[in-house]
Amino acid sequence: MNGTDVPKLNIAMLGHKRIPSREGGIEVVVEELAVRMAERGHHVTCYNRRGHHVAGSAYDNSHSERLLHAGVRVKQVPTIDCKGLAALTSSFFAALAAAFGHYDVVHFHAEGPCAMMLFPKLTGKHCVATIHGLDWQRAKWKGSFGEKYILLGEKSAVRFADEIIVLSEGVQTYFQNTYGRETTRIPNGVTKPTLHPAELIRQNYGLEKGSYLLYLGRLVPEKGAATLIDAFRGVQTDKRLVIAGGSSDSDQFVEELHRLAAGDDRIVFTGFVQNQLLEELYSNAYLYVLPSDVEGMPLTLLEALSYDCCCVTSDIAECASVLGGHGVTFPKGDTAALRETLQKLCDNESAVQDCKRGASEFVCGAYQWDAVVDQTLEIYRAGMKQ
Repeated sequence: MNGTDVPKLNIAMLGHKRIPSREGGIEVVVEELAVRMAERGHHVTCYNRRGHHVAGSAYDNSHSERLLHAGVRVKQVPTIDCKGLAALTSSFFAALAAAFGHYDVVHFHAEGPCAMMLFPKLTGKHCVATIHGLDWQRAKWKGSFGEKYILLGEKSAVRFADEIIVLSEGVQTYFQNTYGRETTRIPNGVTKPTLHPAELIRQNYGLEKGSYLLYLGRLVPEKGAATLIDAFRGVQTDKRLVIAGGSSDSDQFVEELHRLAAGDDRIVFTGFVQNQLLEELYSNAYLYVLPSDVEGMPLTLLEALSYDCCCVTSDIAECASVLGGHGVTFPKGDTAALRETLQKLCDNESAVQDCKRGASEFVCGAYQWDAVVDQTLEIYRAGMKQ
């Protein structure tokens, strides 16, 4: 059944920080799904956290009291705005509100929020979980209450979710082998962008087209920014390294990155970026580098490819499987191998141009948001008929 033929549904989404926002891949996915479903006539409500997040407090005012976004109802939920409690409390209040709201489907995003899935299940709601990655594996949660809470969410999804959506084959295999639980794989999508000349990035950072390597993502240990900085410091090039992204309960790690980069004026930290600044960074990068140790399905990698970037990634399956021949991989965590890869590519512009050629057509054809929405709506309706 095509998504446009599905009877109109009342849908609640929770587990993200806030929309509209570029603070993480989950926020992008929730916004894309919600807006496109609303355009098809479905009634969608997204439960936003209060407080500030990856973007920092400078961006709070533009989101704090928004009630409607592109046809999607936005509701703020109470949040204890401190590390370890923000996600837990916002998920609790969002799940409670969804439990007593007039919804056909309650769609949980990420493992941790699924710990609260029992509430809407007790009131007879049809519950769907999207597992964006095995979040308990992330370095910042190791050995903490957060790791135990996220694993509780994972087990709650297995027990209570009517349907589980995963983004990669690896996570699908994990749920089958660990729990004997069937899941449906629906990868993320991407939209073909418009390329932008270097204007704001020239004004703000002195960057020109092809003059820099780009890392874009949250500044957390598992994303590999420290490995990248260490590797880049040994690369002989006049190109710069741009580290674009905000902190995610990881201020101490961000300070470590600045210390690691100290003394190399080729390394530029932009902080959180969005809108035209973000688009210009993608449009004019010589290389895009994603050295992650852990990923679900990296939305920034899809986006970089959509801008015809040559991409360098770690060799984890979640990255390597997306490249389609338009990138180069190195063994994850191997600083020397990454340094060698970057040096070769900085010295060989023709290889970079060959890598870039056709990247946008490939990724925009293989990963389409409308197809993601169609499949997700089919999951909603098929499960409700059982």
